[in-house]
This record gives sequence, C-alpha cells and structure tokens, in this order.
Amino acid sequence: MNRSLIIIDCQYDFIDGSLACINAENAIAGIIDFVNENPGLNVYYSCDWHSENNKSFKRHGGIWPDHCVAGQRGSEIHEDFYTKIADEKNRPNEDNIFYKGQNDEIEEYSAFGAKNAKGIALKDLVDQIVMVCGIASEYCCRETALEFDKAGKDVEFLSDKVAYVDREDHEKNLSDLKDMIKVLGE
Repeated sequence: MNRSLIIIDCQYDFIDGSLACINAENAIAGIIDFVNENPGLNVYYSCDWHSENNKSFKRHGGIWPDHCVAGQRGSEIHEDFYTKIADEKNRPNEDNIFYKGQNDEIEEYSAFGAKNAKGIALKDLVDQIVMVCGIASEYCCRETALEFDKAGKDVEFLSDKVAYVDREDHEKNLSDLKDMIKVLGE
C-alpha cells in the first residue's frame, strides 16, 4: 500500500531563525535518512508562507515573532532536502511543496488544506496511510496529523523525527496523541 510522508515546515526560521526549535537539525537528518531508506514513499513538504502583515506576528497582535515571510531566507526549506535526498522526485519541487498561512487573517497550523504552486490541495493527493514529521511537534505537526485523522486517514506520527518549541509541551503532545493516532519512534 502506498504511503505519504508529510514533512512539516522544515524552514530556516524554525531551524536557526526567529522561531528556532529544539532538535531541528537532528529531526532533519532523521527525516532525510528515512526518505532515503524508503524510496517508495510519496513525499510532500509543507511551508509556512506569510506576508509581512500576517496577524500571527506579535507586531500585529499575534503570539509569534515574524517568521517565514515569503521570499526571505527564513521561509526556505533547509538545503539538505535538496542535496542529500537520493531520489530526485523526493526532493522539494513545485509539485510537492504545499504552502499554508497565506491568509493574513487566519492562523493556519495544519497543512491539510495547503496548496502547491498549481493550486492543488495536499488533502487531495495523500494516500490512505499518512506519516507526519517535521517542525513543530506540538503545533503544526500535531494539527496536521489530527486533521488528516479526522478526514479518515491512517495517521502515523513519527515522534523521533520532529522538533519542538518546548520540551514539556512536546511530551504532553505525544501523550495526548497516543490516545488518538499511532505514535511511532519513541
């Protein structure tokens, strides 16, 4: 059976930028190894993709520092995904990168409705088995996993291939998720 791997928001602002997360580099290395060891996966990437006016930013009344502003370094996917993934089809490209957070008025953690450059939504492409990993465990990874579960997909949360904002919140998230979906990798 085909499986989809959704790699959530492995962008520089979440790795070494304004919202740098704990374990980001380790998570990225683990994800790349996993992709290379499982060449039959259908690999998809999500990207937070904001304008300067996004309401999630503190200066506009939100809770987050400015991050993942479209076209800036912080919004770029980590270069290792382009250079260290063996199979070219599994590297980031216009078909498999899905953008979320483009509506400045709505906080969009989940990649469920994110769209690629051709306007195709991620929810319309994934297989029945959906694996979720990336950044950040307790926000975008969690919400993506739960929304795909609600849509009837068989969701697997790859807990050893995530980064997180806060260790305690991450551990609470994993505990919560175990009651709802399959959590792997601990």
